[in-house]
Amino acid sequence: MQWLRRVYPFNADQTVNIMSEFGPLVTMFVVNAAFGINAGTWALIASTVIAIGAMMYVFGRPPFFPLIASTVTIVFGALTLITGDPMWVQIKVTIFNAMFAGFLFLGLYLKRNFFKYVFDKTFHYTDEGWNRFTWSFAWFFIFTAVMNEVVRQSFKDTQIYDVFGYQMNGVNIWILFKIAFIMPLSGIYAWFLTQLMQKHRIPEPEPAAQPVQMEPRAQSPSPAGELAAIPVDHRTAAQRNVRSGAPGGRSV
Repeated sequence: MQWLRRVYPFNADQTVNIMSEFGPLVTMFVVNAAFGINAGTWALIASTVIAIGAMMYVFGRPPFFPLIASTVTIVFGALTLITGDPMWVQIKVTIFNAMFAGFLFLGLYLKRNFFKYVFDKTFHYTDEGWNRFTWSFAWFFIFTAVMNEVVRQSFKDTQIYDVFGYQMNGVNIWILFKIAFIMPLSGIYAWFLTQLMQKHRIPEPEPAAQPVQMEPRAQSPSPAGELAAIPVDHRTAAQRNVRSGAPGGRSV
């Protein structure tokens, strides 16, 4: 499965986050094309609620960033239903991305790195690595906010446009732009930053080596298989001298 890991480097948690962000957009695109903006907005809200439920099931708690994004989506979707103007759903991306980029820049200025706070228990990088990662993503959010406004202002919902032989209004072109351009670009950019961050990764500490226990050496037995007995001479010194004929002793 190494080839799959190289092609798709995201884990289960990251996959849920990606699907929670873009799944409702795909649903809105299909329903809006078939039944109009009101039905598409209802589909967006319903699929967002389902995405929140899926995140609760997978994580056991609502993750911070996707939960905020989903909540903002529901609020602006409700505004579209109330006013009948799809502008609220479209401009939500601009407002949210710009505000989140400002939030990331403010955190860097105050030395309170948001991504480090959220992901430090999962990914272990140096402070320089976290700062570079956050700085890059903040600018990416600025880029997507600007591009969102360019597409929103360029294609009006009241007009029909010919796109590769298909007739689309401005909302469908905007959704197609999000799905066909922003979605793959976000995945490629996240993958690129993940690879770039490897040089800032803090290696996991190696487990301490266990001391080698030496087995006690067995005593070598005597040739007979038992310890040899040491003879003890209980004679007195005088007796030994007499027996050996040493001076000072009498012969018996």
